[in-house]
Amino acid sequence: MTTSLQKTSIHRTVLSNGIVVLVAENPVADIVAARIFIRAGSCYETKEQAGLTHLLASVLTKGCDGLSSLEIAEKVESVGASLSADTTSDYFLVSLKTVTSDFAEILALAGQILRQPTFPQMEVELEQRIALQDIRSQQEQPFTIAFDQLRSAMYADHPYARSPLGDETTMSSLNRRDLEQYHQTHFRPDNIVISIAGHISANDAVALIEKVFGDWRVPTHQPQPVLYLPELEVKPQITITPQQTQQSIVMLGYLGPSVNSVDYGVLKLLCTYLGNGLSSRLFVELREKRGLAYEVSAFYPTRIFPASFVAYMGTAPENTKIALTGLRKEVDLLSSNELEEESLQSAKNKILGQYALGKQTNAQIAQIYGWYEILGLGVDFDWEFQQTIASVSALDAMETAERYLREPFVSLVGQQDAVYGAIA
Repeated sequence: MTTSLQKTSIHRTVLSNGIVVLVAENPVADIVAARIFIRAGSCYETKEQAGLTHLLASVLTKGCDGLSSLEIAEKVESVGASLSADTTSDYFLVSLKTVTSDFAEILALAGQILRQPTFPQMEVELEQRIALQDIRSQQEQPFTIAFDQLRSAMYADHPYARSPLGDETTMSSLNRRDLEQYHQTHFRPDNIVISIAGHISANDAVALIEKVFGDWRVPTHQPQPVLYLPELEVKPQITITPQQTQQSIVMLGYLGPSVNSVDYGVLKLLCTYLGNGLSSRLFVELREKRGLAYEVSAFYPTRIFPASFVAYMGTAPENTKIALTGLRKEVDLLSSNELEEESLQSAKNKILGQYALGKQTNAQIAQIYGWYEILGLGVDFDWEFQQTIASVSALDAMETAERYLREPFVSLVGQQDAVYGAIA
């Protein structure tokens, strides 16, 4: 089944084994980038195995049937290519980029790694030690502490509550057999999207994918993994960690909708207006005008499940209380005052401009369309998102803020007197 979708130049093909192939032809540069998405992010881990997909991403490219870590590296580096693995909450990712003439060779290598990893014991133990060092290092970073406790409060037993690294207990308990079982369960053709962009025709790209992955069969004895996650039944609360730091971290979190919601685009626009860049409302009001913030920003990630809308700032300990009040006031204004038309249009221009700049390279193009496909949105979401942003009215923005941005979860990290004094 092959179709050319309207409003985009993406060719979409579904192989007989279920692999979805997306191809964006771009002959401008003699480069091909590919992104291989697997429905196997950290949401698919058990609580007891938190950090498993991070460890899997770290060791996947360190050995496959017939090749050692060094031999894989030499194959990639000898042609100046790149090949790596990564994981997120919602999906697992293998990325590669080469000149066009080497694409077939590196794609075949990626297929070998993806289908027949060996997880060498020494590599597993090394990456485990590195992950444990990262976990310990993050326990000393005020921002990470604040975000971890906010995430834990907002998501309770949901996987989004956990760090992608897991914790020292879970990471230490993982072993090679866990990696093999997880790989066997989730790495299957009907769980995969391959997105390609660059100097290659759609027919040639699909033929290469067929050659490398066409004989990969769906396991008949094992159904496709399905996520059954708990409903979020949480109430806003204040969490505090006293720490002897040079600054306080003040963080507000609001439970927002997933990417599938009609309100997703509106909240993305509000996040841009509130905390994206030097012209954002938070930066101008709290840093430039009042001098309260060392750093101040907002973010609202794209997620399959309910996402967190977060506004935060770093401030001097003696300013913690007024910083918390000021941050809360700026978010509250979104649901009580309509944005001026000039401010609304400026935020639209910024988000749409940044969105366009994020689709310039072949790697970016392969990423964004594969991402939309693996999230279940389809490649037309690219056009739909931009249409949504362009059509948001000031009233839409205010009503959406009223729905989601009223009662925050609060996370504070800093000197004891400062953080407890902020809520007194």
